[in-house]
Amino acid sequence: PVAAGLVVLAAVWAGPLARASATSFAAHMAVHMGLVTVVAPLVAIGIAGSRYDPTPRHPLLFGPLPASLVELLVVWGWHAPLLHGWARTSSTGHILEQGGFLAAGLLVWIACLGRGARGPRGQSLLGTLGLLLTSIHMTLLGALIAFAGRPLYTHALSGLHGTDIDPLAVIADQQFGGIIMLVMGGAAYLAGGVVLMARMFRQTGETAS
Repeated sequence: PVAAGLVVLAAVWAGPLARASATSFAAHMAVHMGLVTVVAPLVAIGIAGSRYDPTPRHPLLFGPLPASLVELLVVWGWHAPLLHGWARTSSTGHILEQGGFLAAGLLVWIACLGRGARGPRGQSLLGTLGLLLTSIHMTLLGALIAFAGRPLYTHALSGLHGTDIDPLAVIADQQFGGIIMLVMGGAAYLAGGVVLMARMFRQTGETAS
């Protein structure tokens, strides 16, 4: 899974989607979701329970609920108009944004799967809650963007190359990006939470028997 995650990472950052993200909000969102819902969980699954799993050694740094809060701050922060505009128009901002998304995604998935997948029932419960809370805030932000009736990011109205573009096209692209977050972000973390919950119930049944 780690190797697969690195392959996806290379495709996301160096493939056609990355080039399209220079002018398309939806493509930019797809890059974000590729990092946090594909690359990060693949890497986390690969190291969960292995000698490279940092959660047994650093439980406070990799608590599922604090990790979910960190990702909320990163995701919502970089989708605030000011920071998002900086990331779309500045190389430094873009690098910090992409790195922040990848780091936050890895933090959440490693925190939830590392201790939750292999640990006692209490840790499975915390991992489940961490992923479900992340699913909720991803779904909420995606819905806010998808149902916005006006451009949320004013830099998009003049284009990235100084040419005026159709506001309706900007709104449609923005709404499609919101749908991508709503579907990919909400579904991936929800699925992870359901898997951990099922594992927790199975552990409970094995203990009872």
